[in-house]
Amino acid sequence: MEIIVMLILVGLVLIFAEILIIPGVGVAGVLGLLSLAGSCFYAFYEYGNVTGALVTAGNALLLLAMTIYVLRAKTWKRFTLHTNIDSKAVPSGAVLSVGDRGVTVTRLAPMGTARFADESVEVTALEGMTGPGVEVEVVLIDDNKVFVKPVEDDF
Repeated sequence: MEIIVMLILVGLVLIFAEILIIPGVGVAGVLGLLSLAGSCFYAFYEYGNVTGALVTAGNALLLLAMTIYVLRAKTWKRFTLHTNIDSKAVPSGAVLSVGDRGVTVTRLAPMGTARFADESVEVTALEGMTGPGVEVEVVLIDDNKVFVKPVEDDF
């Protein structure tokens, strides 16, 4: 009878570890289920149908109780990330507006860096690629994303 109890305990611990510690891997869960199935098989084989049925029902109830406990004990809240990200793509010191002109520092393919009044800002080219050292103009600022186009000289 000790073997049955040991198999049940090992199975429950492995399934508990699968749910909380290493979710998604599956190895601990499969081994836990095999351990529980082994306890049922051993109970049927060694002690007969009545004991086997009782062990199977007990395993099902223990699994149900453990699942309910894990879900109701707000265990998941302990494992969730509670940090909010409030950083911005444009540095707080850089105040840009549509029409500002600057020079690309790196190639825009389509993203890169441009310098506007001694501030380096990550920008996105509206169309195609733009090489370094090209004068660009801000045409759109959408949710801290700066879109630029090359300035065309009027001769």
